[in-house]
Amino acid sequence: MASKTFRAILIKPSHYDDDGYVIQWARSSIPSNSLAALYGLIRDCADRSILGDVDIAVTPYDETNTVIPFHKIIREIRAADAGFVGLVGVQSNQFPRALDMTRTFREAGIPVIIGGFHVSGCLAMLPELPDDIKEAQSLGAAIYAGEAEGRMDEIIEAVWEDRLKPLYNYMHDLPEMSRASLPFLPADNVSRTAGSYTSFDSGRGCPFQCSFCTIINVQGRKSRYRTPDDIEEIIRRNAAQGIKRFFITDDNFARNKNWEAILDRMIALREEGLRFKFILQVDTLCHRLEGFIEKAAKAGCNRVFIGLENIDPDALMAAKKRQNKIWEYRKMLQAWKDAGVVTYAGYILGFPDDTPEKIRRNMEILKKELPLDLVEFFFLTPLPGSEDHQKMVREGVWMDPDVNKYDLNHRVSHHPKMSDAEWEAIYRECWEVCFDEAHVERVLRRGAARGVKTKQLFMGLGAFYGSVTIEKVHPLEAGFLRRKVRRQRRRGMKLENPLLFYPRYAGEVFYKNYQWAKLYLRLRRIWQRVEADPDKLAYMDEALRPVSEDETTELMATFEDAIPQTHGAPVKKKDPARLEAAE
Repeated sequence: MASKTFRAILIKPSHYDDDGYVIQWARSSIPSNSLAALYGLIRDCADRSILGDVDIAVTPYDETNTVIPFHKIIREIRAADAGFVGLVGVQSNQFPRALDMTRTFREAGIPVIIGGFHVSGCLAMLPELPDDIKEAQSLGAAIYAGEAEGRMDEIIEAVWEDRLKPLYNYMHDLPEMSRASLPFLPADNVSRTAGSYTSFDSGRGCPFQCSFCTIINVQGRKSRYRTPDDIEEIIRRNAAQGIKRFFITDDNFARNKNWEAILDRMIALREEGLRFKFILQVDTLCHRLEGFIEKAAKAGCNRVFIGLENIDPDALMAAKKRQNKIWEYRKMLQAWKDAGVVTYAGYILGFPDDTPEKIRRNMEILKKELPLDLVEFFFLTPLPGSEDHQKMVREGVWMDPDVNKYDLNHRVSHHPKMSDAEWEAIYRECWEVCFDEAHVERVLRRGAARGVKTKQLFMGLGAFYGSVTIEKVHPLEAGFLRRKVRRQRRRGMKLENPLLFYPRYAGEVFYKNYQWAKLYLRLRRIWQRVEADPDKLAYMDEALRPVSEDETTELMATFEDAIPQTHGAPVKKKDPARLEAAE
């Protein structure tokens, strides 16, 4: 047995709701890849005995599904010969929560290291550190910017020898992934996510230049990727502990230069008898890659998130998302639907030329013409680490100073054409119009006609709509059975009297569960009607109908003048009325 111990505690923070309580669930929806990556790195350090005759123990916590036991963590680290708390994968909206955690641990004399997209994005894009990161340093926390592969030995040795630096900046030195340690989480942690999903990244980097994106400025634009052997080992390790569902967190798997070799290996594993499923994130050009969609489905992809963002070419150009070709949207979505894969897409509201009238018109076109299963809406948000944020800081444009609101579900800037109230109202309206009963039935009928599992689909539709309307959180932050811990409230907000807090909390739980039950029963009736239709396989509507190359749809006609005349774009038709007017 080792004579000494080193204790590493990894915490993925959540963030506060509008009342100052941590957003937390009995089961959360999105697994944390940062937590899995750091856990795997420290496990590797322990296996290699980098501190010699010292037992290195690591414990991961995801606050979105676990109440953090602060007193227990402090006791464990104090009982060890050395140790630290790592706040990992901290996004901008999670940084206020990370600061409050830092205060608690630093007051107890525990070393704290903060990493993630907020600190990395700010160091990559801003001329100086923002006040919140300076505050973290003033509390004695070490700031880590960049990726930790190949560098964890240095951090553990620095903690062991009590020589942590206030800043580690590796933003200009991105490690290769083919020789990196593999992400992993114990089954006990994974079981706390809905569906027992775990995560891994098969690659990092995206070649595109979207101005609202932080990932390209944190992980770079060069494709770095794991090997098929790496992916096989990740899948086998998880299968050994009964985990068979994965969220592959590559921001754009279609631009992973090793995509085909990885999918081929996954197909081979499934043919061998390993039954697993996974979710991918891709761009709108993925259907152009020969065999991509077919192989993804055969490899086990049952859900895919697509970077659609908008259907207006002017909005896409304003965001430097030139790669999105709206005239190919329907063809791309139909290809996924024909493969039996459920499609998700993000849709951003608040581009410079947006107005409530334009957005309403676009919603009707989207519902009518695009066979998209689930759509989730976002406020256009200048996230720290993005080009949009960098530009607004440089020009002195107002942005909400409370980064806790930077969750894409709150408005944090002003719009050039819409008032704050108009922007917020149209955001809420889009959730209503795209999840009304008529459209839910339309989506389910499209799925049934193409062989998609409609029960899974109707449950997903309900989860998205209910997250926003019942739980008042974005689907990305949702989960099952909301928890509230009275004493873990945002710093500066008064702790509520327990005689008031607990009865109100119990009433909230009862009311929300009642609302969820009503929503479930209402959508279930629609689903049963669709499934009972003997002609469900013959269903056809505008979105499912293939479009010929010379056909002009309503989508194309609406944006004809805005479509850039690039290679492959539809040629503008000569309008006799326009020619006559010109003459």
